[in-house]
Amino acid sequence: MAKQKEAPVAQQQDHQPGTEAEMDPPPEYEPRYAGSGRLDGKVAIITGGDSGIGRATALLFAREGAKLGILYKNKDEEEDAKKTAELVKGEGAECFLLAGDVGKQDVVRSFVGETVKKFGRLDVVVCNAAEQHYETEFEKIPEDQIKQTFRTNVFGQFFAIQAALPHLKKGASIICLTSVTAYRGQPTLLDYSSTKGAILALVRALSSNLASKGIRVNGVAPGPIWTPLIPASFPADKVAEFGKSAPLGRPGQPNEVAPSLLFLACEDSSYMTGQVLHPNGGDLIGG
Repeated sequence: MAKQKEAPVAQQQDHQPGTEAEMDPPPEYEPRYAGSGRLDGKVAIITGGDSGIGRATALLFAREGAKLGILYKNKDEEEDAKKTAELVKGEGAECFLLAGDVGKQDVVRSFVGETVKKFGRLDVVVCNAAEQHYETEFEKIPEDQIKQTFRTNVFGQFFAIQAALPHLKKGASIICLTSVTAYRGQPTLLDYSSTKGAILALVRALSSNLASKGIRVNGVAPGPIWTPLIPASFPADKVAEFGKSAPLGRPGQPNEVAPSLLFLACEDSSYMTGQVLHPNGGDLIGG
């Protein structure tokens, strides 16, 4: 019988994108199964790879044989980033870390360039970094917040892919993290939901643009997943109820999302592009 997932307790963090080390209970990030070499010899970059879905994906990719470049935001996330790097090395894989703002093009170019310089190639791009802000009244969302949310969530994905493309060859995979909110909205995450809709459109447009080059572009649209973004954006009482409205009655864990990214990263999904996978606890959305 599967272990009962421990429910989140009321808590709140005061910085974005949040710190995994402070979460109660800690998210589940460890891969569940032995690796089978599906990413042997491959190099992947993951933005926001220090915690949450990014960390779980990094560990799963490492277990499957990939070398990793991980971009994290700043010193607030340094503890998480160093732990992720140690966990990756514990899987027998190499890891390159860089701190920097994904919304700044020069930072992302440097990150991609340094990763390729270190490992000699690039095969998989995971655009995961994001931020979100809780607000019940649309008219109160500040202009600066709208710009910042779009810069991190949308511009960051554009910049990462643009920097990566000169290094990608036929068979490469680009994976963009969108969200269930792109399909059904979220009334208190208005600018975030809008960015995730933009990312969904990016997946569909870019997949067609790159198909002739043999580079696949797909997305993953998680539902309520227990990551640092949750206590970093919702009031404490909302955190305590997080995920309970999902059909499965609980939030998902990062290691329940990472296998979707592995599938899209490896040759198992060689006939898929422009598609989105939905690890969302049973939310029967359209699209």
